Amino acid sequence: MLLLLALAAIATPAWAAAPAGAGPTARPPSPAANGADADPAPSPDAVYEFGRTLFDQYAPPEVKAQVEFPSKEQWDEFAARLQRALQGDSLEELATYEPEARAALAALRSLPGYEDYADWLAERLDLVEAAGPAAREPPAAPAPGGPSIRRSLPHYDLWLQRLRDRPPPAGAAGLMPGLRAAFAAEGVPPDLAWLAEVESAFNPNARSPAGARGLFQLMPDTARAAGLSIRLPDERTDPAKSARAAAKLLHRLHAVFGGWPLALAAYNAGEGRVSRALAANRATTFAEVARALPAETRLYVPKVYATIAVRTGAAPDGLAAQKD
Repeated sequence: MLLLLALAAIATPAWAAAPAGAGPTARPPSPAANGADADPAPSPDAVYEFGRTLFDQYAPPEVKAQVEFPSKEQWDEFAARLQRALQGDSLEELATYEPEARAALAALRSLPGYEDYADWLAERLDLVEAAGPAAREPPAAPAPGGPSIRRSLPHYDLWLQRLRDRPPPAGAAGLMPGLRAAFAAEGVPPDLAWLAEVESAFNPNARSPAGARGLFQLMPDTARAAGLSIRLPDERTDPAKSARAAAKLLHRLHAVFGGWPLALAAYNAGEGRVSRALAANRATTFAEVARALPAETRLYVPKVYATIAVRTGAAPDGLAAQKD
């Protein structure tokens, strides 16, 4: 049923980008905008019917043989259930979505012109796949002489193992020099620009069902607050502008929380969620509040650090020492 959520993402907001040759039934009518900067807001029924049309028209027979398009009721139930799993604290529950996420990704890869959504989903599937092994890991033992950043990141070694032999995404080599420069210009360690791999697999046009877009998956309100326009052309798809916006946000979050692990957690889960977790647990570090944060965030933060380590050879503790 995650297939339907992925197909729903296709309908939002770029209905005009339907594949060449799609008939008029493949594009639901766009609602009137409230202003020049307004986003299309499809009704749930319109999204559902559009998803079914796409599936019927473009999914190949082998995909249709493996994936049953869900009913509207199943869609609504699954959407709520998946959201609870992502925002909940159970890695075990999140891991149960792996078969559905794999089926959804296979379906998206089969639809022409929708690589932007598939790249987004592929990175989230990586988190779902890691949830099961992470749930079985024992708590880390205290490090002699005080905790290092590495020992204070639950599941960091798990991510190192998963990423060690994985090649960088195709767009990394061409984009990283500019992204590093943008991050440095905002006073953020340049290696943190590898966040783009975790967020979007270096696809500047990547989209999420929630409305995030670009290399750093900026939500509309976040982009506007950083001075980006989300009207066409959407500046979140501009690598340099989106990098500066993401770096500005990370710089501010670092000032609020005093460290990069918590800043990254807030980038993923929201500043309020992290602040409340710290206050409720009388804590000051990511490790102390990881179990109080969404399961997605518990996996996301160590994945970012492991990605940087694999791509640059830098130890996690070296991130804080990088010059602005």
